[in-house]
Amino acid sequence: MAVPKSKISNSRRGMRRAHDKLSNPTYVEDKDSGELRRPHHIDLKSGMYRGRQVLKAED
Repeated sequence: MAVPKSKISNSRRGMRRAHDKLSNPTYVEDKDSGELRRPHHIDLKSGMYRGRQVLKAED
């Protein structure tokens, strides 16, 4: 069984965990509708992606 040779200090443990924090999801304002949407995702209301119609628009 693996056993650490010495104790890891609280500071060193905290520095390692500093990158584990979850970030909030990013949203961008759609140019056409002005609604918020995720970047690189289809706008489900209009069905547009990168200026072309991909899905039928919802009513």
